[in-house]
Amino acid sequence: MSIHFDLWKLLAGLGIFLFGMQLIEESVKSLSGRAFRRIIRMYTNGRLRSIGSGALVTALLQSSSAVSLMVLAFVGAGVMNMQNAIGVIMGSNIGTTLTAWIIATIGFKIKIEALALPFIGLGAGGLILFKPSSRPFFVTRLLIGFGFLFLGLDFMKTSVESFTQTFSLGQFPDYGLWFYLLVGTLVTALMQASAATIAIVLTALNSGLITFDIGAVMVIGANIGTTITVLLGAIGGVQAKKRVSLSHLVFNVVTGAAAFLGLPLLVWIVSFMVDIRSDSLMGLALFHSLFNILGVVLFIPFLGPLSRLLTRVFPDYKTILTVYLDQTPPEITDAATAALRKETGHLLQECQLYNLRLLRIDERLVFDVDLPFETNRKKKYAPDEFYENIKLLHAEIFTFYSKIQTHKIDETEVKELERLIYASRNMMNSIKNFKGIRHNMDEFDGSDNAYLNAQYKLFRKRLVELYHNMGRILNTEDQEGQYRSLVRSFVQIEEADDRFIKNTLNAVADKKIQEMEIASLLLVNRLFAQSCRMQIYSMKDLLLSQEQVNNFDRAMDIKEIMDAEKKRVKD
Repeated sequence: MSIHFDLWKLLAGLGIFLFGMQLIEESVKSLSGRAFRRIIRMYTNGRLRSIGSGALVTALLQSSSAVSLMVLAFVGAGVMNMQNAIGVIMGSNIGTTLTAWIIATIGFKIKIEALALPFIGLGAGGLILFKPSSRPFFVTRLLIGFGFLFLGLDFMKTSVESFTQTFSLGQFPDYGLWFYLLVGTLVTALMQASAATIAIVLTALNSGLITFDIGAVMVIGANIGTTITVLLGAIGGVQAKKRVSLSHLVFNVVTGAAAFLGLPLLVWIVSFMVDIRSDSLMGLALFHSLFNILGVVLFIPFLGPLSRLLTRVFPDYKTILTVYLDQTPPEITDAATAALRKETGHLLQECQLYNLRLLRIDERLVFDVDLPFETNRKKKYAPDEFYENIKLLHAEIFTFYSKIQTHKIDETEVKELERLIYASRNMMNSIKNFKGIRHNMDEFDGSDNAYLNAQYKLFRKRLVELYHNMGRILNTEDQEGQYRSLVRSFVQIEEADDRFIKNTLNAVADKKIQEMEIASLLLVNRLFAQSCRMQIYSMKDLLLSQEQVNNFDRAMDIKEIMDAEKKRVKD
């Protein structure tokens, strides 16, 4: 019996089908991804609208997982509330049933090869003719995606045709419908694509390998298994993301359980509308839509209670990131200003630590002890989580600043507070620059070009030297000494910048680097130098008096004038 079963052709067909689905999803997102995100973000106010938007976007995008991950992102960013998020998740389950309808109505009703090959041929021609990343290019990718989808179906169909002539379910033990429910769940969880499971089920049903009831429970299992993608996407996420992923699991499991228990009734309803003996594929597509719609109807009254229950299960907790502001009342303006100054200094240190880690520099070269963010943590923050905490700390500083502003303060205090906010903003701009050049630095480090490797090491050395200078300035109690050291550090940054440009010009003349490498080096150096300057600016506003700040700014203006004059004379 196994001689007639072409397993490799079945697996190849499944792979081609999945590749086609991926091309369709990527092409549609590239053509209208922003529009889909706009629908999900803006047109989900209310239960019915959120369900409708979820169904529409999923039907067009052909991926409930992609829509669910979009929802996770919007909930995590705080732009979508829990109740509307559950509505979109429920709607996506309805939208994903379009795959079954396409396969049932087209996939096995016509000669697939006659449809698949022209799509692939026309699409391949478009890939050659059109410029990558253009709209016509993605349209041709969409055509190829549909071509591969149908070609994969054809492979799966023909791989089992001869096998079905000698196959009978009576040859195998009766495991019960629950076994096939489990199979559908596990297969979908492993492939993370319910569409692929449904395609396999429809292929098996079309060939007579399984009965309608078995196909129905496997489709139910596919709905349950698709929750794994969202559950994985919520791992390590904020509490809101965990609530959304759990709501997806609860909805799909409860809907699946209700459909499994009420299977005889649902099959009777489907058979009343479609003759499942002569058109079992259409019947299964109808069953898929029917039990998902019934699940939505069942859950609509409980959207509010479910969102409140999930909030209790995963309550929001606020990590206290501030060291000095949390216990300081803003109405006592003298104490509040002093606390704000110290907290801004704390922000400066956390920003320095973030930059060190991005360049994989041993932080013990700069800091002797753990900084407040990680004092009581067993492990260090990942870079992205660290960056988010720094942003939150900056937000706390700005919020506290605005609270002080509501109280009566004199002009001197107003200017002092403004300088502290300027300092914090320069720090944030500094780490944003570092975040932007992170991947370029990794490329320099891993490059086969020895010159690029050397420049990566030089950037790290420049940063450590800057932070040693900044550490000495912070430990200097004499404000005049701090002023002179800041000016000297700024001059050193400019000199290092000039040396880098001259060395790069020499490397170009000696053909040590290529054109693209030149552009990357110059861009990285510009952002690196800007970041260093902004850190000095932040220390200027954090440490110096108003008179010294004015003197520093005038010194910088004079330097710019002198540099411009030197350049004019040289030209």
